[in-house]
Parts: sequence; structure tokens; C-alpha cells
Amino acid sequence: MSRKITHFETHDVRFPTSLTGDGTDAMNTDCDYSSAYVSIHTDGESPLVGHGMTFTIGRGNEIVCQAIAALATRLIGRDPEELFRSMGKTWDWMSSDPQLRWIGPEKGVIHIAAGAVNNALWDMFARLRGKPLWNLIVDMTPEELVDATAFRYITDAITREEALAMLKAKESSKKERETIVRKLGYPAYVTSAGWLGYSDEKVARLTKDAVAAGFNHFKMKVGADPASDVRRGLIIRSIIDDPQYLPPGSKGRDPNSPELKGKNAGPTGAVLMIDANQVWDVPQAIEYVKSLEAIKPWFIEEPTAPDDILGHAAIRKALKPHGIGVATGEHAHNRMVFKQLLQAEAIDVCQIDSCRLAGVSEVLSVLLMAAKFGVPVCPHAGGVGLCEYVIHLSLIDYVAISGTMERNVLEFVDHLHEHFLYPCSINSQGRYNVPSNSAEGYSIEIHKQSIAEYEWPNGSYWVKAKGQGSK
Repeated sequence: MSRKITHFETHDVRFPTSLTGDGTDAMNTDCDYSSAYVSIHTDGESPLVGHGMTFTIGRGNEIVCQAIAALATRLIGRDPEELFRSMGKTWDWMSSDPQLRWIGPEKGVIHIAAGAVNNALWDMFARLRGKPLWNLIVDMTPEELVDATAFRYITDAITREEALAMLKAKESSKKERETIVRKLGYPAYVTSAGWLGYSDEKVARLTKDAVAAGFNHFKMKVGADPASDVRRGLIIRSIIDDPQYLPPGSKGRDPNSPELKGKNAGPTGAVLMIDANQVWDVPQAIEYVKSLEAIKPWFIEEPTAPDDILGHAAIRKALKPHGIGVATGEHAHNRMVFKQLLQAEAIDVCQIDSCRLAGVSEVLSVLLMAAKFGVPVCPHAGGVGLCEYVIHLSLIDYVAISGTMERNVLEFVDHLHEHFLYPCSINSQGRYNVPSNSAEGYSIEIHKQSIAEYEWPNGSYWVKAKGQGSK
């Protein structure tokens, strides 16, 4: 059946999370979690639709929507099946408009807008084939997956031929891993207890809730005040290291097991991570994190500017004698930054973001590089929609690319999932359930009622808030 892309819609959707302190950290003190959202439509007897979004924290979301519109306009009149034949070539074409490229290139607003458009195409592709996105991709042949990947500028780190050989080596055991992860779920960690704007009482209460829910990896925000960070960290440690708070029947996990080795796990096998959200210069980061050694973190996330590859390498070298690793990637704006972080041995953990990178095709390139360099991928998933997105990406990594999830953990934040038709969920072992609905695509479709209520500035919530004098 022949179809053409006929039109698209964008929506500036903002949620008032700043009112509750959700998402607060040392850098981002006033967050209204927001979605720059796009739906791409075709004609035909059975019209297709693909949904995509990128994430911001409020002001400027309208600028991203304008950039999405500029990019999506190029799709009008295109045959989606032609685009789906090689999503890598489609990605290259979308990223190569000479005039739009000038306002990147491949960074900033135009790049995260490209992510929303690329993700919408992938969503449409998966829906058309009747599979969740992760399932669509792991069912590809190694050749098809390589053809779906963005390789420009990274062939000094990984070539198409190397990627193909890696994927072929994992091909015969894909079904076995798929069966395992469908049964167990994908390992998760929780950030919801550790926002900087929460009181000590709320931190303690939410940490106890998270332990009872089966989590054993926890992350807290740091960087505003070292004494406060140590106090809050010790509160969390006092709960996650105490067997009395474990779920009934649980004995915790062996802190010396291979999946926890080197993570500074406590006596119950619990792991604590810390996140500075870029607030420090390099020497400051080193000294500040050393002062937090008492809370035994596995890693410090985003200790300095996200583009500073050599700075991250220096921090990692200085903290290694203290048993503290370095993680980054939430704001690494393209595959070239990840390439250099890996080449410079600057990170212990690779943290892709489904909306900072320009869609699935670029994410695939980073997953392949991380697998080649032997660095675990633990995606960033705070915000709105990111958890829905990244479970697909972690499943692709485990089943088709790296073949391992023993040391990997995927961030989970328990905010705003109710606004999605196919929300992610967590099982009783603190693991993501595997998306399995044949209609859900990339799991990012937002309820029309949520758009009507929270679209900026004329959604019903914001009109009411303006009348009451807030925001």
C-alpha cells in the first residue's frame, strides 16, 4: 500500500513539577518537566501516525517545537516505507539539510529537535510492523541493524565492519536473552528519593519506600553543600544498608558478587550513586567528591561541563584511588562526544539520553561503541517520557548488542507516567517490565486529555494557573 507523509502536529506540553521540588538539583533549581511533542501523519486507506518528543525543563520548549517543525517539514510527501528501508541513511539525510545544519551542527536545539523527529519515524515504523520498538530492532538481522545506525564521524572508533562482526557474534543467543529479560525484567535504579529540594524526612520516607519496592541501586543529587550532602547520604545509607527495611523474605544481595564488584555496595548489596549535574570545575569536583567518600558512592555523575572530555578523564584518574567512578552522558550532545569519552578512558559508566541524542539511529552508534570499549550503558531517564523511551534502548543493548545486563542499571523516576497511553512499569524486584503491546511502538504517545490540560500557554491547567496569579 502506497502512503505519503502529509502533515505533522507539534505540542508544547509543560507540567508544573517546580511546585513539588521534583527534578531539583544543584544546577537545575526550578524545573517544569516539559515535552516538545510531534505527531507525524500519512495518507492512505490505513493512515499511519508516529509520535516523538524531546525533553526540556520549561522555558525554551517553544523554541524546540519550532525547530521540530522546521525539520519535520522536510518529510512532507515522502514515502515512509522508503524511509524505513535504511534508517541510517534516513538519519543522515535528516541531519544534512545545509541551512538547518548551520545552527548546530549536530548539537543544541536543532539536534534534540532532530531526535524528536527521528523517534517519531521509528515509532511509526514499529507500529506499522506491529511490534514494540525494541522488538522491531532486535528482530533485525545484523546487516539491517547496521544499516539503521549513524556512523558518520565515528569510524575511527568503530567501523561498520566491526559493528557487523559484533552483532553477528551475538545473533545466535538473542532469543535466549530475550526469554531471560522477559521473565526477570531489566535492572533499575531509583532517583525519586534523592532530589536536592526534598526535606530529610521526605528523603528517608521515599528511600524506605524504594527499598520495600525491591530496588537496590539508589541515586542522590549533590553539589550545593558538602555537609548537607554527607548528612543526606548517611540518611540514605542508614536505610539501604539496614536489613530491617528489606522486603519480606529478602536477604539482600551479596556485595561481593560479580554484578556488584567495584560498586561500593553495602552489607545488603545496596549501591549508592551521586549526581552533581555539572556544577563544578575540574579541581573543585575532585576535592568535593573526595569529601563525600564516607557515603561510599559507586560513581559521580556529571561532575563537570558535559563537553569536557579531558576534564572527565582527569577527575576519573584522581578519584580512582578512592574507589569512586565517573559517569556522564545525559548532556553529551552527540555520538562524537561519547566517542572521545570512551577513547580517552574518561568514564566508567556511559549514560545515554534518549532525547539529547538525535533519535534511535544515533543511540545505536553509541551502544555499539560502548560495547566495543567494554563500558556498561546505564541510561539517564529522569524527566517526562524518558523512562518510557529508554527501557526500549536498554533492551536493544542487552539482547542484540552488548549481551549483558549484569552490571547495568536503568534509571527510574516515578513521575508523570500516567500521561502516556503505554506507561512503563516496575516489577516487585525493582526491575522494568518489558514492553509487550504490539500497538505501542516507542511507548511515547501522550493522552489527548493531557495535551489539552497542560499545553502551554492555553491548556486548561495553565489558563487556570494564570488566573490565580501563579507562573
